[in-house]
Amino acid sequence: MVERKEYLDFLIKLKDKKIIKVVTGIRRCGKSTLFTLYKNYLRENNISEKQIISFNFENPEDLKYDNWRDLYNDIKSKLVVDKMNYIFLDEVQVVKDFERIVDGLFIQDNVDIYITGSNSYMLSGELATFLTGRYMQIHMLPLSFKEYLSSIDSPNELKEYQNYIENGGFPYLLVLNNDKDLIRNYLDGIFSTVLLKDVVARNNIKDVMILDSVIKFIFDNIGQLVSTNKISNSLNANNRKSSVNTIESYISNLLDSYIIYKISRYDIKGKEYLKTGDKYYVADLGLRNYLLGETRDLGSILENVIFLELKRRNYDIAIGKNGDSEIDFVVKNNDGLRYIQVALSVRNEETLKRELNSLKTINDNYPKYIITLDYDRTSYDGIKQINALDFLLGKEEI
Repeated sequence: MVERKEYLDFLIKLKDKKIIKVVTGIRRCGKSTLFTLYKNYLRENNISEKQIISFNFENPEDLKYDNWRDLYNDIKSKLVVDKMNYIFLDEVQVVKDFERIVDGLFIQDNVDIYITGSNSYMLSGELATFLTGRYMQIHMLPLSFKEYLSSIDSPNELKEYQNYIENGGFPYLLVLNNDKDLIRNYLDGIFSTVLLKDVVARNNIKDVMILDSVIKFIFDNIGQLVSTNKISNSLNANNRKSSVNTIESYISNLLDSYIIYKISRYDIKGKEYLKTGDKYYVADLGLRNYLLGETRDLGSILENVIFLELKRRNYDIAIGKNGDSEIDFVVKNNDGLRYIQVALSVRNEETLKRELNSLKTINDNYPKYIITLDYDRTSYDGIKQINALDFLLGKEEI
């Protein structure tokens, strides 16, 4: 198992805090493994086995309860009196009325609750109503490049980056030894499960072919400005007619399943978010390659990788609009704003000029960066160029 240190440390910091820990993320990104790592930590710190109560609702043996009350009463009967009990409910959204179980356990003084879910529906319905202000979300992604590399002996960083963007970062892929047939088979299973369970079945979608076309369009246009009208026009041109409302609904369903992410445009001069012109990125590039059939658009792929890394580091992320110029990422955390351009290479003079000009039009003093796969480390009037792999591995900070 790859140690998911950032996520594990976050759970450890929240241990025994009176708040529900909700771990979300696309299927097979490592949520159950995170619970295993954390339970091992508890055991190593003198928590007895009786104090750890676990259910995984993808396991048929844990779906034997006829209703939520039976499950709730069973959990209550197992609580150790006068000691803290650690309750783990994995893929809890499968259980009808699960929020009543969580709510009932939360009010117990000796219960610390941890739950996972593979669909944001879990946090938009009854759970949010029942538990407003009483839960904290930890959003997981597949392995970062740094986590991926940590499992490989004496790696060639650039070669492994190529494998990483081709195969993706789902943790189980590491045991498949770069066998392309096995990897494709595994990714097929993940994609089918997300599509059929988390999107089609949950939302009662009838026209799966249109949904498939919408997914392929978004996967093929990562990092590009996309509108529902643009998708609709593309589908109509290929004789797959669908309304804008239907496409909006399908995109919302895909966002809920965590298979894609959306960021909006931010007007740097006007300091406001714009209502049109969103960009989409995929949760895992292996899924994109599985669906589209090849690794292509290496510049867009690098931009997707950087987006996911910024998300892992808990930045608020937007596209920057500054007059006629576009900034790939405007990111914000407690230290303030940063502006980032991403390019595969800027050794071409025209490319470098274009990337620099977009940043030079910004009239404030927040840090500005160009992230590329070039190994040239330099600065242009305060605009810092850094290597993408160094950034992904934590050797360069922004």
